[in-house]
Amino acid sequence: MLGLAWSRAERPSDIMPPKKKAAEAKPLPLIGRVGTSLKCGIVGLPNVGKSTFFNVLTKSQAAAENFPFCTIDPNESRVPVPDERYDFLCEYFKPASKIPAFLHVTDIAGLVEGANEGKGLGNAFLSHISACDALFHLSRAFEDDDVTHVEGDVNPVRDLSIIFEELRLKDESILDQRVTELEKKAVRGGDKKLKPEFEALAKVQKHVKEDKRPVRQIEWNSLEIEILNKHLLFTAKPMIYLVNLSERDYIRKKNKWLMKIKEWVDEHDSGATIIPFSAAFEIKLLDMEEAERKAYLEEHKVTSALDKIITTGYKALQLMYFFTCGKDEVRAWTIQKGTKAPQAAGKIHTDFEKGFIMAEVMKYDDFKELGSESDVKAAGKYRQQGRNYIVEDGDIIHFKFNAGAGLTDKKK
Repeated sequence: MLGLAWSRAERPSDIMPPKKKAAEAKPLPLIGRVGTSLKCGIVGLPNVGKSTFFNVLTKSQAAAENFPFCTIDPNESRVPVPDERYDFLCEYFKPASKIPAFLHVTDIAGLVEGANEGKGLGNAFLSHISACDALFHLSRAFEDDDVTHVEGDVNPVRDLSIIFEELRLKDESILDQRVTELEKKAVRGGDKKLKPEFEALAKVQKHVKEDKRPVRQIEWNSLEIEILNKHLLFTAKPMIYLVNLSERDYIRKKNKWLMKIKEWVDEHDSGATIIPFSAAFEIKLLDMEEAERKAYLEEHKVTSALDKIITTGYKALQLMYFFTCGKDEVRAWTIQKGTKAPQAAGKIHTDFEKGFIMAEVMKYDDFKELGSESDVKAAGKYRQQGRNYIVEDGDIIHFKFNAGAGLTDKKK
């Protein structure tokens, strides 16, 4: 009989010790407001193309005259989120009703240097920014003698610095006031309940005031995020940088400022998304018939940037959606990342959450590949999920819930 001998160091139990069940890391809460009606605001200096961009984005008629502060009250609209999955489901089911997800967009009048102290129309506009949950920071990289620049010349890096500093200074003033108030109560007054908030805000204050870093650039723990969410600071909001080019530069994909803008963003807001686009190009496309537009894009080997801008803004809000499908309706239901099945069901109707029993889930890719719900079931890929299931982006869900008298199967 042939035996195997192991030295102590080579014993299987030493090489591969019994696996311990890894503790699941609890995901950190999200920084910002809780909810699904979150807004993306468009910020920038006057006359950089914000209202023109908003007009194209929403196909609305917001004022876009060539003078500062023409958009005194914020214009708001909602824009359908483009998604090939939604398009496919609508084509497949041919429903009577089609409801996509929407991005809520707010056009905010131009900030000027000193806005944090109330210069220009600063205080009103900063309050409009405060009401938004993510920001499109739009800068101008095109020359046009007919469109005046509030700073006298075109320099998008300088413009980015102005807005960046105005928002940081506003946070600095907010933190100075709140840290001082908390110090009186928590340190001198001995209020132990307020001490964690004081310590957390003092830490935030150092990063914003001394290190001159935006809140969104720092990793915070759960307690700190909970405290930050009570104050909703300006530099905590996700920022997407939009560079408004001339039509010519956008088509040829060249502009002398693009590399300098990237270097500035890398230094001041590392990891943030930069999207070059052309408001002039987009508004030209908007005025074309479908066939003419298609021919124009093919001729110049270029595409519109709007879809990318909309989806990037939506994701920056930490939003996602699941689908409900049928002949009556195909709908994308907006939820925040990390939402569990009962709360997702509650987006459809509060009764769904109260009487939640299970979620029957198909992955979109499985449905598209296999061709039908019955084929997904036959392949063993149709899952019944309980109340701890965290909904994933693009899930196709049927909810079952107890309606009091009995079980209702709501395929919605």
